[in-house]
Amino acid sequence: MLSTKVLTTRLIAAAVVATVAAAAITYEWRAEVSLRARLAAQQQSINELEKRLDTTQVDWPAVAQTVEASVVTVEAGDSLGSAWVAHADTSGSDLVTNFHVVADQWSAGSAAVQVRQGDSTWPGTVVRVDRNDDLAIVHVSRRLPVLTVAPQRPRLGTTVMAVGSPLGLDGTISIGVVSGYRSLEGSNYLQFTAAISPGNSGGPVIDARGRVVAIAAAKFSGVGVEDLSLGIPVTVACDSVVVCTVSRR
Repeated sequence: MLSTKVLTTRLIAAAVVATVAAAAITYEWRAEVSLRARLAAQQQSINELEKRLDTTQVDWPAVAQTVEASVVTVEAGDSLGSAWVAHADTSGSDLVTNFHVVADQWSAGSAAVQVRQGDSTWPGTVVRVDRNDDLAIVHVSRRLPVLTVAPQRPRLGTTVMAVGSPLGLDGTISIGVVSGYRSLEGSNYLQFTAAISPGNSGGPVIDARGRVVAIAAAKFSGVGVEDLSLGIPVTVACDSVVVCTVSRR
């Protein structure tokens, strides 16, 4: 027979082994839970990075091709500019441009302009103007595809594309980023780095989803001055001179 002392020792040893085994199981379980948590966090980070890549790797040629059908050239006497389709129905289309594009014609008492897209030219009529915000609406009888507008202003650093007719070269695009927001002479502007030239005035500034965020209006110029373009926030036009279609995306 085993002595009481030996039996007690074996029981204690067994208890210690059981405790160590339990501790080991607990440790392994906690390690597994911790590993799963780290893997989940890592997967979340990967998903977020993929989303960022999706937004930065934009198919700009496809965006340009889609937008092109909604952008036109406006000829008003000796003045030349661009415009984009903000509203369309059975009566035709309302095009947004800058007032300074049609200012001389309007001041001379004429509301007639020519609207050109590719090889086609249609008569247009200036139906509304806002001198203070440098906006004008031109109506044409042809129904054209409408551009939607972004529901909120883009963040600094957002990539945008200017579309228009610099020097009459219709269908021209340039790409840059939103670089600031400015208040100049009582008006608010979106500042961006995409290149614009005379003839771009009134053309849309587009985000990666093909939505209008601003209307190209002016740029700073001078020796050593580069990439300082200004656009009128699209909400200004939608709030005052034209009915816009706001994107829900």
